[in-house]
Amino acid sequence: MKAAVIQFPGSNCDRDMKVALEHIMGADTILHWHGDADLPNDLDFIAIPGGFSYGDYLRSGAMAARSPVMKAIITAANQGVPILGVCNGFQILTESGLLPGALMRNASQNFICRDVELRVNNGTMFTKGYTDGETISIPVAHHDGNYFADEATIKTLEDNDHIAFRYAEDVNGSRENIAGITNDAGNVLGMMPHPERAVDSKHGGTDGQRLFQSLIRELV
Repeated sequence: MKAAVIQFPGSNCDRDMKVALEHIMGADTILHWHGDADLPNDLDFIAIPGGFSYGDYLRSGAMAARSPVMKAIITAANQGVPILGVCNGFQILTESGLLPGALMRNASQNFICRDVELRVNNGTMFTKGYTDGETISIPVAHHDGNYFADEATIKTLEDNDHIAFRYAEDVNGSRENIAGITNDAGNVLGMMPHPERAVDSKHGGTDGQRLFQSLIRELV
């Protein structure tokens, strides 16, 4: 299995993600610089990590979404390659149009950094390793995690089972407590919480492991 973690100026969770993919999925994982427009054509999985790409200027993820590599990522997504965007990666996915909606400033106007409880919908390829409706604990660390979409988009997400994670309580003002969504095809997941930070008990929890294990079952 071959995976790529995309690096942008300001990425700071790229190596955490690489470690998770290597240790949990056993993936041969490369760090791919955003300025290189060409991705390897044999990738099984692509991850867009958290951080502060381009210092979050303009809007979080707005500049990164126009990086040279994004055309190749959009092509890969359209070909069915699984793509995971975490935190800033989620913001980049919405700014690039791969996922609907937008991530706005937290309702509290404060940076939030703590473990949060999530309710899981196991109807996606990323969450089949969980029990449907299960509550898990995953860290968040964001200032712009307040998910917004119009009524029609929210209804479409709900009707088509594309809401993968919801906060168990109001964390940042997100509509319907949305913490993670998939695209129509189900192969692109964006989520604000950091599953790669919850794969080792020495770091405080392992509830993120099953997300990566779910992908193994899909890809192997």
